[in-house]
Amino acid sequence: MKKVRVNMASESDISVQGHGVHTAYVEMADALEKRDDVALTRSTFGQALDVDIVHLHTIGPRTWRKLFQPGAKKVVSAHVVPASLVGSLVGAKYWLPVARWYMRWFYNRADKVLAVSATVARTLHDELRVPKEKIGVFYNTIDMSRYAHVPTDKTAAREGLRIALDDFVVLGNGQVQPRKRLDVFIRMAEEFPDITFIWVGGIPFKQLGADYASMQRLMRSVPTNMVITGVVPHERVRDYLLAADVFCLPAEQENHPMCVLEAAGAGLPVILRDIPEYEDTFKGDALLCSDEGFAEAVRELRGDKAFYRSQQQSTARIAKRFDSQEAAARLVRLYVQLTAQ
Repeated sequence: MKKVRVNMASESDISVQGHGVHTAYVEMADALEKRDDVALTRSTFGQALDVDIVHLHTIGPRTWRKLFQPGAKKVVSAHVVPASLVGSLVGAKYWLPVARWYMRWFYNRADKVLAVSATVARTLHDELRVPKEKIGVFYNTIDMSRYAHVPTDKTAAREGLRIALDDFVVLGNGQVQPRKRLDVFIRMAEEFPDITFIWVGGIPFKQLGADYASMQRLMRSVPTNMVITGVVPHERVRDYLLAADVFCLPAEQENHPMCVLEAAGAGLPVILRDIPEYEDTFKGDALLCSDEGFAEAVRELRGDKAFYRSQQQSTARIAKRFDSQEAAARLVRLYVQLTAQ
């Protein structure tokens, strides 16, 4: 069997890694490496490789050489659209027109652009003028088997993290930036002093992060029943997920967050903000709330065991839908189609 030769690249391999794009790239690369019909090379910046497909997950200058590499079809996963930058990086609202122009230029150089949600696909076409025939929707996925566990694993995770076995734990995960709405998470911790709240994440881009100083002040203002871990190695995130009872992400803008998939894989009920990006991904299986609804969702999950179990069944559907094994097979079929053109 002839293998499809793929160079999959993300600039996070040589820079900051505490974010969802890097996780999505690693998950996809890991899934492809398990197959016998793909020969995968990761990143390898600074040289042109003899491959059939170049698949890019980031759109920075280190990818330019690969974007113009002759003889290979170009695939770009669109993790970032202009709206992703506001509330993420410092001063984004001022240089957003330049970023929009750049994204339009970059994505239109690809043979195929894989939007991570239907909302991103619409943005690619309507705002960034990518032709519809170039756009496909390909959701982020993860290897759900990594998060499978038994009750003793939960006990071990809590002991390792020094969390009391009888605590009720609400977990958040993501970069500390304005659009993630850490302030909502903090208000919940203040409302429920008898619940443990943990936010896994920090500011990996440091002073380049949006509202860096105010985010630092916010991190210092948490109540005693809340912990912000800072950036932790991705392999340690699993321990926090296993130790938790509920996952909550109050972010105002997301595309297809990896942390939600990981929480679903760990069997946690998931609480999210009700935003359009979740219409085709999590709606009906996650609890979708406004600002006022987050605390009520936590209260109901803690107080009603039957409701809690029903939400676990709902997030099990998310885990099944976004497992990486079937996604890898679909991606290889796409690669084969492109190389045949």
